[in-house]
Amino acid sequence: MTKAEHPCASCRFHASSLWQPVAGSTVSTLARGFTRRDLDAGDVLYHQGASSDGLYCVSSGLIAIRSYGPDGASSLLRLAYPGALIGYRAFLAEREHRTEAQALLPTRVCVVARRDAKHVVQACPTVLVRLAERCADELDRCHERIQEAGRLSNKARLSRLLDQLMAAHGGEEGSVWRMRLPISRQDLADILGVQPETLSRLMKRLQDDGRIRSSGRWIEMQETKRQNVV
Repeated sequence: MTKAEHPCASCRFHASSLWQPVAGSTVSTLARGFTRRDLDAGDVLYHQGASSDGLYCVSSGLIAIRSYGPDGASSLLRLAYPGALIGYRAFLAEREHRTEAQALLPTRVCVVARRDAKHVVQACPTVLVRLAERCADELDRCHERIQEAGRLSNKARLSRLLDQLMAAHGGEEGSVWRMRLPISRQDLADILGVQPETLSRLMKRLQDDGRIRSSGRWIEMQETKRQNVV
């Protein structure tokens, strides 16, 4: 019998992948449930309220994780960049998704079907440990955002967020860095936890300070700090 190839072996995120520890006969189970899904900008990977059908790793592109309230209003909770694992809370708790995952850019996602993912987790405890680490990391990020909201001004938080987005999506053009925002102004406001009119005032203050220049979704900066993406 031909030995199954690890489906993540050639991935640039293999070393940190949830599935990296899988070996031996369990690789066949992983490979059996493994597929790649290509999404256009605007496509929804999973809807809020849908049953979990597996675990998802973002291979390329950008995913928005949103939450919808009873009135249908949505809020952007976070962005999932290449290398991120998503959908794992619904998988672990065996419940419906409490958020929606939507592609903001052309995106490729690697999917391991729920049944096979469960078998792999049961056969390889190290994978379960990595899942627990993902949960702990997400809690830490939430804690850091709460601390940041109390420690920094909204203007400073917006400046930091734009630096992060510029580092991920911008390019150097002469003496400036320039990017087209991958998210809307409403999404920026959601991440910061402010109203859209407050965001407009904050953007104007950054422009008055000479920190940025903006036109629609286009942002220019004189310099950018290479920070971790949101």
